[in-house]
Amino acid sequence: MLYFPFFVVLLIKMEIEGFKITVLPLRGKLMNISLRLLDEKADAEDVVQEVFLRLWHLRDKLDGYNSVEALAVMVTKNLALDKLKTRKPMVDESGLWMQDSGEKSPAELLEQQDAVACIRGLIKQLPSLQQTIIQMKDVEGYELSEIAEITGSRIEAVRTNLSRARKKIREQFIALNQSGI
Repeated sequence: MLYFPFFVVLLIKMEIEGFKITVLPLRGKLMNISLRLLDEKADAEDVVQEVFLRLWHLRDKLDGYNSVEALAVMVTKNLALDKLKTRKPMVDESGLWMQDSGEKSPAELLEQQDAVACIRGLIKQLPSLQQTIIQMKDVEGYELSEIAEITGSRIEAVRTNLSRARKKIREQFIALNQSGI
């Protein structure tokens, strides 16, 4: 049987107590943030649990942060945004690129599928924030105000990033089509 000296047990207990006092009271606030971003309770709870796990691993360094609450909120937002990125789109992406509802020939369908695949590839080359914004706006159908709230940006910044992302994709898509690739 393994025996720990009293001071080791006391030190572990103090770490747990400190963590309980510092981090666990933030659960309600983190849950609200996560729920607001994800809209699903199970996903929100998963995010909050992951935040607690990450903060537990950082427990020795938490004293070095000005605000543990600010750190926890930032980690929560980032994890929730990561979870949003991995979700399957609520809209059929191929439907976003269709211009008419008539029957298409197999060649037209293949060309359309190639264009969608090309645009997806171009989106993946964008900076992370622009990827997120264009995905949320053009694929998932979020409003600019919702995107601003989720990303923690101002609406003007979201609008600017969306415009830049669309412009860059348009320019690169046209260049690829002109080069014959």
